Amino acid sequence: MTVAVLWWRWLWVANASALLFGAAMVLAPGPTRQFFGLLLYARSDAIDAFGSGAVAYITLLHAVLGAVMVSWAVALMCVLHGPFRRGERSGWTTLAASLVAWFVPDTLFSLASGFWPNALFNLMFATLFAVPLVATWRAFHAPCAESGIIRTPTC
Repeated sequence: MTVAVLWWRWLWVANASALLFGAAMVLAPGPTRQFFGLLLYARSDAIDAFGSGAVAYITLLHAVLGAVMVSWAVALMCVLHGPFRRGERSGWTTLAASLVAWFVPDTLFSLASGFWPNALFNLMFATLFAVPLVATWRAFHAPCAESGIIRTPTC
């Protein structure tokens, strides 16, 4: 297995994990509330103690966010199987830009609102994508270097 294939597979697994996490947010509302209760309040039952109206609204928000995560992961999977795998710079840029577009505002708002554990969770999650993106940056950006999984020249 080449190094490029290793990084592509790593990104595929990270992306599949995002898809599964998003699906779990939609399909398993109770465990999702427990997870975020533990993450944000250090108690798995913390969100359920907010009252039925608030719990219903939070459950809806988790489901909507989960569906958005699933759609993001599906789009990224298309990028991974298309331009990224072909070694096109746009594939790398699309993955990196979408990661930054999520990470920066989500993490800054988490920190500003006092929910630093969510910012830490974001950092751990983003690292799953950042490691292979950093490792493949040169292959996608070096002038006239071979890049991608199929090894097509970039110039």
